[in-house]
Amino acid sequence: MKITENKNGQQLNVSLEGRLDTTSAPELEKALSGSLDGVAELVIDMSALDYLSSAGLRVLLGAQKRMNKQGGMKVTHVNETIMEIFEVTGFADILTIE
Repeated sequence: MKITENKNGQQLNVSLEGRLDTTSAPELEKALSGSLDGVAELVIDMSALDYLSSAGLRVLLGAQKRMNKQGGMKVTHVNETIMEIFEVTGFADILTIE
């Protein structure tokens, strides 16, 4: 998976490309834990994300919990397959999806 970060003031944009699964979830978790200090808005762009596993959902939930304390988080450009995963798991009710 490819993770691209772009920080603009207190906003952090993270673009995900490929598969967010058991192998790549720790990589995203590590990247976010080091980048969220001082961030008030986290935007995760999933336009190039092909697959999302439960390990990826766990990382997203952790990021959402942290951002609830220091600002907000939104997920953008979610494809049909990933949206179905969010709906089935109840994440569609937890996350702000645009």
